[in-house]
Amino acid sequence: MVLAAEPLYVLVDTAVVGHLGRVPLAALAVGGVVLGLAAWFGIVIAYGTTGRAARHYGAGSRADAVAEGVQASWLALALAALMLMSIEVLAGLRIAALGIPGLLLATAGNGWLRGVQDTRRPPRYILGANLLSAGLCPLLVYGAGLGLSGSAVANAIAQTLSGALFVRALVAERVPLRPHPRLLRAQLVVGRDLVLRGAAFQACFLSATAVAGRFGGAALGAHQIAFQLWSFCALVLDAVAIAAQSLVGAALGAADATAARALARRIARVGLLCGAAFAVVILAGAGVLPRLFTGDPEVYRQAMRAWPWFAGMQPAAGVVFALDGVLIGAGDLRFLRDLTIGAALGGFLPAIWLAYGLRLGLGGIWAGLALFVLIRLVAMLARTGTGRWAVVGAP
Repeated sequence: MVLAAEPLYVLVDTAVVGHLGRVPLAALAVGGVVLGLAAWFGIVIAYGTTGRAARHYGAGSRADAVAEGVQASWLALALAALMLMSIEVLAGLRIAALGIPGLLLATAGNGWLRGVQDTRRPPRYILGANLLSAGLCPLLVYGAGLGLSGSAVANAIAQTLSGALFVRALVAERVPLRPHPRLLRAQLVVGRDLVLRGAAFQACFLSATAVAGRFGGAALGAHQIAFQLWSFCALVLDAVAIAAQSLVGAALGAADATAARALARRIARVGLLCGAAFAVVILAGAGVLPRLFTGDPEVYRQAMRAWPWFAGMQPAAGVVFALDGVLIGAGDLRFLRDLTIGAALGGFLPAIWLAYGLRLGLGGIWAGLALFVLIRLVAMLARTGTGRWAVVGAP
């Protein structure tokens, strides 16, 4: 629910602003890209916090687990200040940018609450704030006549409220709230590895879009349809990965490597089943799903060139996402960083540019994405099979 709340709100916001005309809608798109970058950094903070907090929680020290949340919140505030200054100078998104501190504080809060296995409060905080924003948006845009600024105000209010709720939960734990340099440095190292890993993903996705564009508008449109559906599947599978971060981190913190390895196997099976279910739905919906997004027969024909690869990779992708969560929860981030960069440079990027050179079309691009997933799957299965990742104790 937490992962789905923000994309669903963006759909509502887009629908409201879209009726103002093409210029406000284009402005919303620009703002969405900038704020999307803030959200991505927030996810990095959350992922880095969950595994460390879970280890402390598993070791029986809730106070130390919450302390990780305190330091993550300081990192969130520092990053928010940096982004606010940059956006003011470069983008001028003055109203929307005011919500960035709340957005980043909320992701930090999500991180430590997942670490202590409290998954009840985050949905209430996130959904409550987004429902408020969804209600305020049309009232401010149309009722108050604020137009696009009304959308930005509603968004900033929701993000600030959400961040404040997570800060209140942190303060209620009655732990010291001062910055701790050693913990901050440790979290920065974790964040560095996750940022580099994420940059490799972004390089792959941007390159795929660039190559698809060279095959023409229909191919690019079909790629967009397939990629957005793939992103939706990834969103659901990411929920499995986040659960893995918390459960595996807690098991290792409790010095129970046997339980951690058993969890890894069970979570991998859950990922496989989810991926297989997606594959069945995608194959069965081949004649329907693309047509929900386009009535252009050439775009549909191009989508069918990607469809077998898109559907076929889902079971493997399910296992990869699950084991991603296992290894992030175990703190095996250097391995994940190196694997992702290696799979990108040694597999995906050469494959899609070869597809361009040989004029293999959209099918070649998605074959490259399948290769990217397969390389990571083989390496992760080998890694988890050795058990070297299951290092017990506090972070």
